[in-house]
Amino acid sequence: MRNEALLAPSQLAPACEAGPEGEVIPFDVASAKALAVAAPVSRRERLSIFEATGRILSATVRSAIDLPPFDNSAMDGYAVRSADLQGSGPWVLKVGQRVAAGETAHGVAQPGGVAVRILTGAPIPKGFDSVLMQERCERRDDHIIVTDAPRVGQNIRRAGEDIESGQVAAETGAELTPQLLALLAGQGRAYVDVIGKVRVGILSTGNELRDPGEALGSGQIYNSNRIAIRAALARCAWADVIDFGIVRDRRDLLVDAIGEAAGKCDALITTGGASAGEEDHVAAAITACGGELDVLKVAMRPGKPVKIGFVGSTLLAALPGNPNAAFVTFRQIAFPALRAMAGLASPKLEWHPGVAGFSYEKRLGHTEFVPVEVVGSDNCGRPVLSMLGKGSSASLRAMSLAQGIARLPPGTPSVSPGDSLQFDRIA
Repeated sequence: MRNEALLAPSQLAPACEAGPEGEVIPFDVASAKALAVAAPVSRRERLSIFEATGRILSATVRSAIDLPPFDNSAMDGYAVRSADLQGSGPWVLKVGQRVAAGETAHGVAQPGGVAVRILTGAPIPKGFDSVLMQERCERRDDHIIVTDAPRVGQNIRRAGEDIESGQVAAETGAELTPQLLALLAGQGRAYVDVIGKVRVGILSTGNELRDPGEALGSGQIYNSNRIAIRAALARCAWADVIDFGIVRDRRDLLVDAIGEAAGKCDALITTGGASAGEEDHVAAAITACGGELDVLKVAMRPGKPVKIGFVGSTLLAALPGNPNAAFVTFRQIAFPALRAMAGLASPKLEWHPGVAGFSYEKRLGHTEFVPVEVVGSDNCGRPVLSMLGKGSSASLRAMSLAQGIARLPPGTPSVSPGDSLQFDRIA
């Protein structure tokens, strides 16, 4: 469902309805518009905790029990009572019973002057108030000699000190990482409620495209965009990819393909045919399917022709066909929108501070994205970034070597070594 109520009035400007000659909108506005209209899918599932890795929680989870559920020893040693360690040491204590993890101390009260041999994770016997490290005492037969008394509560993990029963363990929109799943498993949860997978369609257009493994004819190239986007989404447990293959540069074929995909998908990613050339039919095909476009041209490089719109309730991202441009626009505009559809509480990409280790002249008014690698760090510990390639929108090699994508703001005319930058880590 579209969510135009989230858009500021300035973001619903007539540029949304512009044709091929419409104005170019800033990158930040375009990315905000894509996020604002990307509502989470409504489907819900209950999954075994063993099958939920990477999925997105659909409801807040509260702790079912205290963690730890009982006071226990943080190390191997001896449970002692402060009452037995009064005055000046050394003190001699008789060693009584032994308690290991999974065992319970005998119910009989221990007499004064007795220590309990205790192992890591074992419950603290009733009446004992600290654990003495085994390295901090001397064992002689069935006695220990203590020279330094531990403080009350030392080396004891208290019940509920990690998380208390009823406390929020995970918020709606949290990704079920291995760490979070460990917390839920520690509470004994066997199932979790998650948001249904986003059904993402992929469609490539271009008479020149062939799939890897096929023979190339004159003027033909291999379709790398299809592989790149599928691979990017394969890392996302919340996405279910439907591949519609390659469609030739014919408006009627694209109308049929986009109409079919819109009926099966929550979102559709197309590559190629997004510009305004004679063989670029994607925008017209979307309109012919009854769709509309909210973004037509973006002041970014590479990727100016990227388009965002809808066919029915299906979010559509029409990306350029040049590989670098397709990857950048997917990563910077389409991917955060898909993350929002997946229900992630924080769908935006995380930008990291860095410092330029290169010189570059750029076009004013455009946000530029360049592939970079980390080649060291400055005196403040910030990564020093080296630019890869020459900024070509058709480059494959530079992006394949990149550890990140640096964002160069629209008001920056040039970059010099030592300049502060922000970059998106991609490897």
